[in-house]
Amino acid sequence: MNKLLTALLGITSGLLVSTLFFSDIGKKNDQTATTDGNYASVAQKVYVPHGKKDEYYLMSSGGHSGQLQVYGVPSMRLIRNVPVFSVDSATGYGYDADSKKMMGGYTWGDFHHPAISETNGDYDGQFLFANDVANNRIAAVDLTYFHTTDIVKLPNEGGPHAAVFLTPNTEYIVAPTRFARPLGDEYAPLDNYKEKYKGIVSMVKFDRASKKLALDFQIVLPPWSYDLSDAGKKMSDGWVVMTTYNTEFATTNPEINASQKDRDYIVMINWKKLSEDVAAGKAKDYKGVRMIDPRDVEGAIYAIPVAKSPHGVDVTPDGSRFVASGKLAPLMTVFSFQKAFDAIAKKDFVANEFGIPVLKYEDVMEREVDPPGALGPLHTQFDDRGNAFNTMFISSEVVKWKVDTGEVIDRQPVYYSPGHATAAEGDTVSPDGTYLIAGNKIAKDNFLSVGPSHPESADLFDISGDKMVHLTNVPIQPEPHYSQMIKADKIHAKPIYDKDENRPNSVWSINDARIERKGNEVHVYGVALRSKYIFDAKAERKDAITVKQGDHVFLHITNIDLDQDITHGLQVMDYNLNMEMQPGQTSTMDFVANKSGVFPIYCTNFCSALHQEMSGYLLVQPQ
Repeated sequence: MNKLLTALLGITSGLLVSTLFFSDIGKKNDQTATTDGNYASVAQKVYVPHGKKDEYYLMSSGGHSGQLQVYGVPSMRLIRNVPVFSVDSATGYGYDADSKKMMGGYTWGDFHHPAISETNGDYDGQFLFANDVANNRIAAVDLTYFHTTDIVKLPNEGGPHAAVFLTPNTEYIVAPTRFARPLGDEYAPLDNYKEKYKGIVSMVKFDRASKKLALDFQIVLPPWSYDLSDAGKKMSDGWVVMTTYNTEFATTNPEINASQKDRDYIVMINWKKLSEDVAAGKAKDYKGVRMIDPRDVEGAIYAIPVAKSPHGVDVTPDGSRFVASGKLAPLMTVFSFQKAFDAIAKKDFVANEFGIPVLKYEDVMEREVDPPGALGPLHTQFDDRGNAFNTMFISSEVVKWKVDTGEVIDRQPVYYSPGHATAAEGDTVSPDGTYLIAGNKIAKDNFLSVGPSHPESADLFDISGDKMVHLTNVPIQPEPHYSQMIKADKIHAKPIYDKDENRPNSVWSINDARIERKGNEVHVYGVALRSKYIFDAKAERKDAITVKQGDHVFLHITNIDLDQDITHGLQVMDYNLNMEMQPGQTSTMDFVANKSGVFPIYCTNFCSALHQEMSGYLLVQPQ
């Protein structure tokens, strides 16, 4: 109880410090934004003039919006909302046949941690992967078209909040679970938590050619909660490190009951060893899923004590160290992979927790970094000069410090309560050291009031010098969690879809547009072009579709305007249907014509001066 009281007092004092920061933060940033009072010079750093483009893409999670938000840096302009887990009426995502099937009946998701595909530990700009905490899903986004290409549902998971993070060559998309659950969606009372509940790490593979995800195997762990994680690189390649909390096995009131111990754990797993064992047939089959317990494989898993309730563990660019922070402890700890490997070789373990060898904290730890007054350390990012940057949730600041020595170099307040930090390529083997963004949970009175629902915000810093320079604070789409910042020249987006004569259901000539009946199914193979639809080239009224009440109607529409930025939409009035067709794209939407009458069709995306005239009719004959 004394330990708990101490922790609560720490939080209370932290909130007081936070309040003081809030009251004076504007003044502090006025003082630190420039050294000469020349605010115009700061504004120039975020100004991207007409005809120029941003240096970076910021790929930002949308939280409970379920979508990917794409910003330009340094301008911080929102460029695009990419629908991933939630229905999006603007694009028809979740209405057209492909996206509707991918979503699997869900209409929303809780997207926390995007991960850009990697080659040799560096972003390659080809794909992005996303997690859905609420519904145990992983998605893949093709960055050639910024469209979601696949979503896979993960069995046995309890919210992959720690997901997603990638191994250095995107061999695996790794998704640890937040909540322990009984396997196979079986029922077990909470009184049997220790015995019947399991923590799960899903190891998902991605085929770049087919753009499809597939669960390869799952790792079975104790019923702890697994939080933010990272993969080793270079000398630590083959390992992953994951933070844990609730090692107390609390099942009620976790705010208190999961904060009893002074320490939780970082779990180290040798994923390469486990992958080899699974390939050799050593995994157990559970309802069609290959599962392996690393405690059955010598040298596959170890635990390292860490400050309680950690929310971040991040591997340094050279792969030699990892940094972890406990939310309830005012310090960051630098751990050494080599020290961990040495302790493993000596079999220098202090205990066995659930059969997991536990390394001594002092054997693996290099140093503790404890900036005075800094409270609530969370996420760590890195630059190209050996520096680390930590967000401080309670004291509302970013702290810059040297990884080799722990020396604190700079501290800058933010607006307010930052969660994640994002540096330019700051979680790769080669960070840029140019910009850093703090994703803040609270905006308070920074922007024009829109009622009780305040926006979240982001602070942008120039980190190219010894001192961080605050450039701007902007409102951002809800809710900011993690994001990644990639050089713009690594993204090779195509302005139009490739013309594919063999694409199923596509039509590339007006003369090939047709309507075919197959029993009670009506398939419309049509085209969209400025400024008309052609549904049946041989019909007198080429832009009309006539069906019978009760018919199952399939609309296969190809946008044959192979000109960038000429997107067409198609909606069927009173049928709650809408989809879009990007240049060169074929989209399909199906529905049952259960209402008789005349229903206008029109283009929902502005496409030309005669956009208003781009229309047609669905005529449903009564039974």
